[in-house]
Amino acid sequence: MKMKEFLPIENYVPHRGAMLLIDRLVSADAEGAVAEVIVPRDGLFLQDAGMPSWVGLEYMAQTVAAWAGWRGSQAGNSVKLGFLLGTRKFSASVEYFAPGTPLAVHVQCELLSDNGLGMFDCKILSGEQEWATARVSVYEPEDGLAYLRALKTTGSSPNNE
Repeated sequence: MKMKEFLPIENYVPHRGAMLLIDRLVSADAEGAVAEVIVPRDGLFLQDAGMPSWVGLEYMAQTVAAWAGWRGSQAGNSVKLGFLLGTRKFSASVEYFAPGTPLAVHVQCELLSDNGLGMFDCKILSGEQEWATARVSVYEPEDGLAYLRALKTTGSSPNNE
């Protein structure tokens, strides 16, 4: 993947505050991206033993979002709201990520359809060691907020509010 200068991560993802879990986009091209995460020493999800490795799934999903946002910015579009549909074959070789550890989150696009569905092959590396892998399914509707409103009015929202 090409190395280049990128804007702050907030320019590529809709996440803010405590829900923004990745630190910066390191590389991106037409096929995928790499984001950096410095495992936080405090905050959301952190436990006494460190950051649970299952949080790596959200690191992967946010890296997919950053890739989509970067691609959109290349085309002059604004960041869109997307959804993590699920994962297959999530595997982690560690139970926790130690605070302060730099992680490289790699996402490779395997499928991206015109209807907004996508499948990504993902991995998290610490140095040269592969600590987690997964295949992630995502959905990016044309208008994410309208999609959420439609779910809410049909009673299909996750929390049925």
